[in-house]
Amino acid sequence: MVISRATEYAVRALLYVAGFPSDQIISKRDICRTQEITAAFLIKIMQPLREAGFVKSFRGAAGGFSLAKPAEEISLWDIVCVIEGPIHLNKCLISEGNCLRDCVCTVHQVWHKVRADLEHTLSEATLASLVQKRLELIGKG
Repeated sequence: MVISRATEYAVRALLYVAGFPSDQIISKRDICRTQEITAAFLIKIMQPLREAGFVKSFRGAAGGFSLAKPAEEISLWDIVCVIEGPIHLNKCLISEGNCLRDCVCTVHQVWHKVRADLEHTLSEATLASLVQKRLELIGKG
């Protein structure tokens, strides 16, 4: 499984915005320049994030984006699910009874554990914790 470019850019853009005070509007131009994302692609990936309540968008000369909720409340799992949609790994995990072999398949439980571990790991990684780790890496934390 490889995440899409849209998800990668969404994570980068939100991490960048999360590095500023929550009431600050970060210009579209600044996000595009620093994160190497085209303006059209940024608008495309920010739209579902806005609809999901993660970012606010502002129009006009002073337009741009800010987080709509605290960085502590936005995880990588949230972002992945908004951009990619539900992550199942295998069709047998989509819903109970989707696969006739569920009850006898020894691999089913492995797929289930991997998916649960992935969700847990990505859910623990909030924008706030990742911004803090970046500050520690560059010696400002």
